[in-house]
Amino acid sequence: MATVFTKIINGDIPGRFVYRDETVAAFLTIEPIAYGHTLVVPIKEVDRWTDLSADEWAHVSAVAHNIGRAITDAFDAPRAGMLIAGFEVPHAHVHVFPASDMSGYSLQNIMRADDTDPDAMDAAAAKIRAELTKAGIDTGVDDK
Repeated sequence: MATVFTKIINGDIPGRFVYRDETVAAFLTIEPIAYGHTLVVPIKEVDRWTDLSADEWAHVSAVAHNIGRAITDAFDAPRAGMLIAGFEVPHAHVHVFPASDMSGYSLQNIMRADDTDPDAMDAAAAKIRAELTKAGIDTGVDDK
């Protein structure tokens, strides 16, 4: 059975994509720590990041790095946080988010989906795509 991430990647469930290539997709989480909180997910459905090949992990990491830079610029954040957890969805993924202090690193501090502003979520995705584009990175995503 496909994971929720595979359903988002395949377009069966809507997602706010900021990047996509043949190996990796990156989209905003519906329950962010802060606006701009992005999940970097291999398209290949693998449960644990340690089960990805070294090349696959390197690509996920490189995409997360680019998105982290875009997030710090887009949100004027002092840091881009990165977490690997993976208990909530059995599909490897990296959380990348704007962080001002260590409290931002706790997934206990998420906003529930019903508490997020859809316009702010759309704007956050557009800001990240714009920063990636400004850095010369083809996002593979239509800016909508």
